[in-house]
Amino acid sequence: MATLYLIPVPLGPVTPETCLPPDTLAVARRLDHFVVERAKTARAHLKAMGHPLPIQALQIEELNEHTPAAAIPALLAPLKAGHDLGLLSEAGCPAVADPGAALVMAAHRENIPVVPLIGPSSILLALMASGLGGQRFAFHGYLPAKEPERSQAIRDLEKTARRDRATQLFIETPYRSAALLDALATALAPDTFISVGADLSLPSQLIQTRSAKAWRGHTDTVKDRLVVFGIGI
Repeated sequence: MATLYLIPVPLGPVTPETCLPPDTLAVARRLDHFVVERAKTARAHLKAMGHPLPIQALQIEELNEHTPAAAIPALLAPLKAGHDLGLLSEAGCPAVADPGAALVMAAHRENIPVVPLIGPSSILLALMASGLGGQRFAFHGYLPAKEPERSQAIRDLEKTARRDRATQLFIETPYRSAALLDALATALAPDTFISVGADLSLPSQLIQTRSAKAWRGHTDTVKDRLVVFGIGI
């Protein structure tokens, strides 16, 4: 039976061999049917991975936040026709904080085998390096961009972290990362820990965990960087 392969990709502009094992690259190179979040990005990833076919010859379909649920079953067509299918995200692991999860669920409904391949996940890399609790944690995607909703969300996450002794993880875009770190340093109790994982697995990588009080006045450290934040007690 054909298989749906979940193929991680690098988190930034590095050669795939630096973060993807040979077996993952070998699978990506032998497939010619893919579902991806953005075709242009996927073509660049597959070219960098050394796919032997002309990139234009590959069958690439998009699945993103705008894809209607009714269109997802049709994306399984290559699998039903006997072709293995690769699922790629924009960066990191597909189906983790990624719309590709809907395709994985559709495959399960059809009893199609699903095989996750090894590669980088910014969420797990940030958690591993944070020093915060890894036994219990939750990922919340993006926090509200505007006040007062943002500060209220931060305080709610701090309450959850304190109550459950669970690390709370979330992400922010480069142009809002410094503002979010400033909001965290202001809204959280002085001794609550804030971890920052910026540009993970890239040459510019920054990983630091400090108390909220210690971060005050130093929030420009993450300016214009893609950041995974964590808070813990």
